[in-house]
Amino acid sequence: MDYRRFIPNLCTSMNLVFGMCSILATYRGDLIWGSIFILLALVADGLDGRTARFFGVSSEMGKEMDSLCDLGSFGIAPGFLAWAFVLHNYDLLGMAVVILFAVCGMWRLARFNVNADVVHGYFMGLAIPAGGNIVAMTTLLFVLLGIDPMGFGLAYPIIMAVVGWLMVSHVHYPNFKGDGAEPIFLVTKAFAAVMFAAILWFGREALLPALAVAVFCTYAAAGIVNTLIALFAKEG
Repeated sequence: MDYRRFIPNLCTSMNLVFGMCSILATYRGDLIWGSIFILLALVADGLDGRTARFFGVSSEMGKEMDSLCDLGSFGIAPGFLAWAFVLHNYDLLGMAVVILFAVCGMWRLARFNVNADVVHGYFMGLAIPAGGNIVAMTTLLFVLLGIDPMGFGLAYPIIMAVVGWLMVSHVHYPNFKGDGAEPIFLVTKAFAAVMFAAILWFGREALLPALAVAVFCTYAAAGIVNTLIALFAKEG
């Protein structure tokens, strides 16, 4: 057995394993573990590429496996989680949002693979692991705090639809690889700091889930702000 290929493939497979565990936990009504398993899938997803590069065994097959696993763990599993948590109360609207989220995730993954040699220095659109974990971590936080999203009216399905749209949008997200191709403006940093602190304060009674929500939601919102500032600066 070639352990250099086995280890990255094992990490990729664990991504999907955790995604399936999330779906099964959600089906059993355990929304807490349904959420946590999606976060664990993110950890596995982060390890597969790093181990493949470390051992020098990156391959096209590995990339395809990664995309298929990502769709299951961060497109389908979060959609099912959101449906079980609250979207079933919205009937056809809830169904439409769940389906839209999964389709946008598929589109995002396909576009990323096609543009891998074209787009450098940033991510075009919100990465699907971030999108899936926005849904998962907000669900976890709401469950632990005993918050019913129905009290916010249509806010939950609208925000989830926006997250889906962000994945297929042309909003630029920094890749934090240090290549400097996507500058982060001071206004964006200030906005991110305020939003991050506000989410932590809101979820202070469940600090760890609140921290995860703050990371993913701040990243998603800051990308919009940074892209708008860059657009206005270019036109100016």
